[in-house]
Amino acid sequence: MCGILAVYKTKEVTKTLEKAIECSRRLVHRGPDEGGHVVTDSGTILCHERLSIVDLHSGRQPIEGTDGAYLVHNGEIYNHEALRSELKEQHTRRTKSDSEIILHGYEEWGVDVVSKLDGVFSFIIADGEKLFVARDPIGVKPLFYGTDSEGAMWFASESKSLQDVCESIEAFPVGHYFTSEAGFVRYFNPTWWTEEERPVRGPEKIRELLTKACKKRLMSDVPVGVLLSGGLDSSLVSSIVAREMKKEGKTIKSFSIGLNKDSKDLVKAREVAEFLGTEHHEITYSVEEGIALVEELIEKVETYDVTTVRASTPMYIMTKYIREQGVKVVLSGEGADEMFGGYLYFGHAPSAFEFHEEAVRRVKRLHTSDVQRADRSTMGAGVEARVPFLDLEFLDEVMNLDPKQKMIVPGEKMEKHVLRKAFDTPEDPYLPDSVLWRQKEQFSDGVGYSWVDGLKDFAESAVSDFEFAKREETYPHNTPLTKEAYLYRRIFESKFPHKSSEKLVKRWIPRWQDYDIDPSGRANSSHGSTYHSEGVDDKSAKKEELDAMETDLSIAL
Repeated sequence: MCGILAVYKTKEVTKTLEKAIECSRRLVHRGPDEGGHVVTDSGTILCHERLSIVDLHSGRQPIEGTDGAYLVHNGEIYNHEALRSELKEQHTRRTKSDSEIILHGYEEWGVDVVSKLDGVFSFIIADGEKLFVARDPIGVKPLFYGTDSEGAMWFASESKSLQDVCESIEAFPVGHYFTSEAGFVRYFNPTWWTEEERPVRGPEKIRELLTKACKKRLMSDVPVGVLLSGGLDSSLVSSIVAREMKKEGKTIKSFSIGLNKDSKDLVKAREVAEFLGTEHHEITYSVEEGIALVEELIEKVETYDVTTVRASTPMYIMTKYIREQGVKVVLSGEGADEMFGGYLYFGHAPSAFEFHEEAVRRVKRLHTSDVQRADRSTMGAGVEARVPFLDLEFLDEVMNLDPKQKMIVPGEKMEKHVLRKAFDTPEDPYLPDSVLWRQKEQFSDGVGYSWVDGLKDFAESAVSDFEFAKREETYPHNTPLTKEAYLYRRIFESKFPHKSSEKLVKRWIPRWQDYDIDPSGRANSSHGSTYHSEGVDDKSAKKEELDAMETDLSIAL
């Protein structure tokens, strides 16, 4: 994984190159191993900050193609060897990296190469006067674009690189490519994305396809670990990976974090680690240590969303420890709750159709929530997170399941029942029953309930009543509904003053949960330790946000 930046159609190449290199260095946390840049004959500037994972010694970018095109790529292409065997022409192979197949595939198949890629990516190819840019179907890898005052287009992995050079900044739409001739083109069009067909499949292939997804994500020339929260999703990934590593006589490293040794996640993760025989690492932190990192975290993750900030902070702390242990790749469980309807609020879905509709909505917005958190909080410490639940083959299978099979039925079927049953194999158990059937606990809660409570208390003292009373005047867009939200917004505005920045953030809001404004799972009545926070009645705000969400998606996706 890496950080990429490009400038297209600049009028002053020499002056712009100096600025482009400066902007690219703002991404050095994404690629601390080495950097590179090139100016093509037509004046396009490409910059790259590299985190070396595959082909450690010769995989430096930008990569030059057989016919003079250049590539910068952020991501991993898991089927690069298979695609290489499909090439019909002789190509000058300059590296052994997975990235280079994108360039040679483009030389043979043109823009159709994006539909052949099995992996995650954002990439830019400069081909003479032409430009070809693409982002993966779910947006696992970030990309932003904008134009400067002279009309040149800029592209970068994170918006922080464009703050002082672009007049406007937009998120590059997921599942799209851009060419200088055709503009933006959507290439990812599964049937479930448009909600035009009612899914009818059964769950027979869930275990097979998730296992396959985990196996392909072990591709690496550096040590690989797993993030193990003790919840269902990360524990299943850890179990599958541990089994695969044992076949090679290896032991996987697992990592967990909590406020103390008795936090819910650490206790359950410890149980899973002992069951699987992993080399387990436990990280603890205090509420005060977490709060001290919030400002840095908001700058790294580029958000003011309450749920994302709460969850990203412990993930960032854990990742810094992981990097110190020499591990540069981890597998994680993001995406399962969206595709399976695993959040507790899904239990309030009025019908199977609306359950499915909400699952689609959540998957479409993953690049603004859990995927954004996983990418930025890990890459913020120079570690790559891989997300097997978002493997396209597995995702297609799950999103085409009959939603009745995924629905929560109180007293009969808990959240993600169909996933749990797929791995309920008493003859060869993947997990202890106490974890396989553990109730959903959002990561920010599982590290210790006093983490969220401590953030709320800190915000109460950090934001005055006078400031909060003027919140609608100060922040008319996405007006903060609590002092905690106000605090994050204030920090965000100081880090990202560009007029476009506030609209790049999408708030994570539970649906069908009108009685409480807090996004924590503990705000749900079905949670074992439910609570009701005090605050502003936000029913109308939620409706407006959800309506805007649908409008945004219909335009951008």
